[in-house]
Amino acid sequence: MQQDIYVIGLDLGGTNSVFGIVDARGEIKATTAIKTGGYSRVEDYVKASVEALQPIIEQVGDMERIKAMGIGAPNGNYYKGTIEMAPNLPWAHDSVVPLADLFSDALGIPVALTNDANAAAIGEMTYGVARGMKDFIVITLGTGVGSGIVTGGHLLYGSDGFAGELGHVTMVRGEEGRLCGCGRKGCLECYCSATGVARTARELLAKSDRPSLLREMNPEDITSLDVSITAGKGDALAREIYDFTGKMLGEACADFAAFSSPEAFIFFGGMTRAGDLIMKPIKEAYDRHVLPIFRGKAQFLISGLDDASAAVLGASAVGWDVVASIEKRG
Repeated sequence: MQQDIYVIGLDLGGTNSVFGIVDARGEIKATTAIKTGGYSRVEDYVKASVEALQPIIEQVGDMERIKAMGIGAPNGNYYKGTIEMAPNLPWAHDSVVPLADLFSDALGIPVALTNDANAAAIGEMTYGVARGMKDFIVITLGTGVGSGIVTGGHLLYGSDGFAGELGHVTMVRGEEGRLCGCGRKGCLECYCSATGVARTARELLAKSDRPSLLREMNPEDITSLDVSITAGKGDALAREIYDFTGKMLGEACADFAAFSSPEAFIFFGGMTRAGDLIMKPIKEAYDRHVLPIFRGKAQFLISGLDDASAAVLGASAVGWDVVASIEKRG
């Protein structure tokens, strides 16, 4: 009787690193996690990761059944297997870290690494609403705005492995643009991320004395979730925040359509829980601004993957690609 085989998926975030052992059907068999920022040296981080993995590897058998590992990480370079100048990682914020090689040496299996938003796109293509699609764009709406671009069934990496930073297209030019964490001004991420929505709320509250349930909160404590809940209660100012955010996202997607003509835009992240509050203005702005030859062609979808497991599944899909490549080579 043939035994099941597995891959390890690692969702490497700025706060937590979540590991999952995943079978070929996309079922997460076991999980564990460590704090990403608790280590000043990458060697210590890898050592702690391997130690945390041992108990869940034992749950599925032994290391012989683990065939590869996939990692989704900020500033991840698929070509090189490196994390490069990641500002939120203490052991990689000012250096190039060969993380795939370090894990491969420690575990004795092949390891592939990619940008976290690219991992989300691969996860959608493997397990989610993009199954069967060859051309689509995944846009992740979280603390930042990430994107994974798939054309002809292949993820777009560009010449250096860093293609697809759509969160850093400039939406507001000039000095009036908001300062982005990347050091530039006016990036899409500054306005349409969860932190951008909260900032828009604070700005609108400061500009007028319009009544709003948001005024019951300390402005600095307002989150995008607060805006969503308040908008859901019919609060006019909160709805205006989502109209502003969705309009900008829709305009950006209209520009994105011009270079890859996707069959779908797929949105992922906590902000999508706002449903039509965000999706309706996105679609309306897209239809107003998109080039006529693209109008009416793209679907606007919300990821069907569970938030808690989607990132791990996306990373695991990168690992399964490694397994498929090895099998293809014979």
